[in-house]
Amino acid sequence: MTEQPRRRERLSYDGDPTLGAVMRMPKWIGALLLALLVAGGFAWLGQWQLSHAVTLNNESAVDDATVRPLNEVTAPGKPVTDESAGYVFDATGAFVAGDFMVVEQRRNGDKEGAWVVGHFDVQGSPSGGLAVAIGWAPDVAAAKLSLQAVERQFAGKELAIEGRYMPGDAPVVPSPGSDPASLLSMAPSQLVNLWQPFEGGSYAGFFVMHPGGELNADQLIDAGLETIDSVPPLPVGAINWLNLFYAVEWVVFAGFAIFFWYRLVRDDWEKIHELKLLAVAESTAAEE
Repeated sequence: MTEQPRRRERLSYDGDPTLGAVMRMPKWIGALLLALLVAGGFAWLGQWQLSHAVTLNNESAVDDATVRPLNEVTAPGKPVTDESAGYVFDATGAFVAGDFMVVEQRRNGDKEGAWVVGHFDVQGSPSGGLAVAIGWAPDVAAAKLSLQAVERQFAGKELAIEGRYMPGDAPVVPSPGSDPASLLSMAPSQLVNLWQPFEGGSYAGFFVMHPGGELNADQLIDAGLETIDSVPPLPVGAINWLNLFYAVEWVVFAGFAIFFWYRLVRDDWEKIHELKLLAVAESTAAEE
């Protein structure tokens, strides 16, 4: 039976100087400062590379300057796409009497309140039902009073309105114990089922109305409503994966600079103790 070669045991380094003592030597403190300077430079390069890894596509930014007819871009039954979402359009038609409602839990800036929304019957080719967020009220009770005022003044009257076309929310089910008929999201698919029967289809998105023309901001104020914040969506972000890889690479380099300093210090510490062990071994051999 052949004898297995013995594994070489790692030398034990005991006594002074300790690893900490070697680290505190002036030459290694200076080397640490240099390593930190190099690591800081690598970290800055990583941060710079990361800032260029995510870029905003300005071509996809929403154009607020141009107002186009809604039916030129979309139509009833069509989904809300990148070509229509967040853009400002105009439409001609009339609000349908009896189809004004209150949608709760709607924020306007940093305040929470309710929206007064209406069913706008868009005229033209094609025609269809469009959900319109008309104005904001500080609470549900105030919104219901404003709803009556808006309906008395504008229901059935032909109007040209302007607004930002937004994708609808998902329907939200009221919590147990609350009013089951309350509306908690701006979901056109839900509102359509509450409107009176009408001909034609309905739009998948909804308008956040911009007061102007025949329905202006003063009339909203008289009805107890505030203009709803109309915030365009952010431009689409694009990730440059190569830049992201380089950013990670620079961070690794920064860590390696510190590790390289530590490895050099440990090598020096081991060398000192190896020389001590060699001196002891030579002294023992001489005595024998």
